[in-house]
Amino acid sequence: MKEPQQSGAHVALAKALASRPSPNNLAAEIMRHEGLDLEFYSPHLVDLQQPHERDELYVIARGTGVLEVEQERFPFVEGDVLYVPALAEHRFTTFSRDFGAWVIFFGTPHHAA
Repeated sequence: MKEPQQSGAHVALAKALASRPSPNNLAAEIMRHEGLDLEFYSPHLVDLQQPHERDELYVIARGTGVLEVEQERFPFVEGDVLYVPALAEHRFTTFSRDFGAWVIFFGTPHHAA
């Protein structure tokens, strides 16, 4: 994962789509900077993620589907932004074959009690 330069950074969607997750990670790590982590998530057939210790935003880059957060369902389309609080059970329950989302982790880690 790379640190952006002081002058800014640009990550093209094509580059994110070509990136692959590292071992033991479901999303491709794109950038890390001062408490903010950017990843790209494009699951195949099923979403296997578990709750995370930090708050996260999903910015839908392409595709459609439904995100379930603590049994509440959020239908989404390309361009939508979805928020998931730290430690919340969540997963994409349905999504199109072309689904891909930017994932932005931020804030202080929370630990399960």
